[in-house]
Amino acid sequence: MPRTPLTRAAVLRAAMELADADGLPALSMRAVARALGVEAMSLYHHVANKDAMLDGMVDEVFAAFHLPEIGAPWRAELRTRSVSARAVLHRHPWAVGLMDSRRNAGYETVRHHDAVLGCLRESGFSWELAGSAFALLDAHLYGFLVQELALPFEGEADLAELAGAMFDALPAGELPYFRGFATERALQPGYSFAPEFEIGLDLILDGLERRHLAQ
Repeated sequence: MPRTPLTRAAVLRAAMELADADGLPALSMRAVARALGVEAMSLYHHVANKDAMLDGMVDEVFAAFHLPEIGAPWRAELRTRSVSARAVLHRHPWAVGLMDSRRNAGYETVRHHDAVLGCLRESGFSWELAGSAFALLDAHLYGFLVQELALPFEGEADLAELAGAMFDALPAGELPYFRGFATERALQPGYSFAPEFEIGLDLILDGLERRHLAQ
């Protein structure tokens, strides 16, 4: 049976699957080639090197974000964009530190940035305020994910065990506000850190809306 021809899309898909499973340290041209069942040299017909492969992977992640519709209500579009981006980055956590780091940004990356800026500009944002809004929304998106993905617990039982060990190590009678937040909020049934993302997002959108109306 003839082998299916290798394509750039197949190379990027295999690279992303490898990074999803094992993280960026596991990513190499040889590892991707091995996953595809080809020789490493075959990849160079489709991506120039590992750096170019990373450029393409980031572009694929941007392509999966909700693309704001220029001319539609800016707040709803950018809220949907942030929520969808968080979901995408949960599937590809290796991408969090790479999203705006690429010197050779791909078409989907630039297209996404154009749509965010266009949505803001066509809603009456000045260039200055559009830039500030974009920076603030991205700081919230990526910063929250760095914090969320690094949390040292999973689920209520794990959090309770961690908190118990932490309280045992703290001096008795000290740090009352930390203890109060833990017992009255974080250790209550049903607590999850995840909803803080949309709460923070709405606070940011509220502030941007006020600034937009006042400009």
